[in-house]
Amino acid sequence: MSSLSLPAPSSRRAAHPLRRRIARALAAGLLLAPLAPAAAQDDRMVPVAAPDQPHAIALGTGPLPGATAPESWHRQYGSLFARNVTSATLTPFLPDPAKASGAAVIVAPGGGFRTLSMSNEGWDVARALADRGIAAFVLKYRLNQTPADMAAFEQAMRDMFAAAARPARPAPAAAAATLAPQIADARAAFALVRARAATFGVDPDRIGMIGFSAGAMLTMATTLAAPDARPAFIANIYGPLAPVAVPADAPPLFVALAADDPLFGDTGFGLVEGWKRARRPVEFHLYERGGHGFGMYAKDTTSTGWFDAFARWLAMNGFTAPRPR
Repeated sequence: MSSLSLPAPSSRRAAHPLRRRIARALAAGLLLAPLAPAAAQDDRMVPVAAPDQPHAIALGTGPLPGATAPESWHRQYGSLFARNVTSATLTPFLPDPAKASGAAVIVAPGGGFRTLSMSNEGWDVARALADRGIAAFVLKYRLNQTPADMAAFEQAMRDMFAAAARPARPAPAAAAATLAPQIADARAAFALVRARAATFGVDPDRIGMIGFSAGAMLTMATTLAAPDARPAFIANIYGPLAPVAVPADAPPLFVALAADDPLFGDTGFGLVEGWKRARRPVEFHLYERGGHGFGMYAKDTTSTGWFDAFARWLAMNGFTAPRPR
């Protein structure tokens, strides 16, 4: 399997809970960086050197306009995070050719468009997909700028968390405009994988996208605002479920959310209902517990089973059927 040169994954801790009153102050339609109880020892952001990424492919979408802070990395919750990403890359994780199905997934980590949860919602997901014969491509998309200094960044995040009011969630059209650099990165990712489909051993008609938190928002925006991307299937993992205008040819949709998610657990399921009304395939898993940001962390809640459910859903819909030889 082709992958990154990365430190071995550390032991997983339970995904962090968020206090409901704080979550309502921070949710502005774009998810913010994950939070955890301040007293937990591994919640501290520790700056680290950028890991080797020898297989990362530059997407050529250019530098983030107006960016001045350089890309930097930190460790938190036992995972690696990137921030101030100014140039987008795509990293392939390819399965053993003997069990490759031809299916492919572009993986969009979350982090509120301010950070990227590269371990928990990126590389770990990609490795698990590759182990099941599915080629995975982790999208390191460009991010909104934050202070380069770690202390200043932490203070900026605290100030944001302390906001007293919950801003209005932008309409889909406005969100698409706000996410123009990120959508451009996603479009470039689809174009690159299709252009190199033979090299990667994937079927250009079976390339989907999965996103977590803010990455789920990017997945939905790419599906709705970038018709050239044409994902064969999409997955929204603990992302916004606000209603949208569902295209007649909308791709099959998989959704996973915890009922106790402090951001979206009690905001309705308009997205799922819209897919159903449009008579498009949709599967929705509402887990009793799991909080927000559970990703690939091992937990004692049933939300940990979301990945197996997603893999079975892909198989049920024929996306991972072996290619004719």
